[in-house]
Amino acid sequence: MARVKRAMMTRKRRNKVLKLAKGYWGSKSKHFKMAKQAVMKSGNYAYIGRRLKKRDFRRLWITRISAAAKMNGMNYSSLMHGLKLADVQIDRKMLSELAVNDAAAFTQLAEIAKAKLA
Repeated sequence: MARVKRAMMTRKRRNKVLKLAKGYWGSKSKHFKMAKQAVMKSGNYAYIGRRLKKRDFRRLWITRISAAAKMNGMNYSSLMHGLKLADVQIDRKMLSELAVNDAAAFTQLAEIAKAKLA
């Protein structure tokens, strides 16, 4: 039976890692051992970043809604509570878009929320 030589697959695997490490500083882009560590670390950072991005955007939307609510004489929590009581099903992303781009529509929503709270 023929002997299995693994040189081709090893070279392929190493080249894949080195390709991912292209642009890294110093030996991290040249030496396989260091490149592998750097690629693994950067993969972890990317994974964490994909989760943090969702949190960051939600925080941004809430900040924008809060600022627009204050201009309409309410705070964020009372606005959201009023909208929930009025059965207005609009998410924070769209509310923040309205707050930034269409102040008149946001003001109408704020008035609906005020009416439900009173």
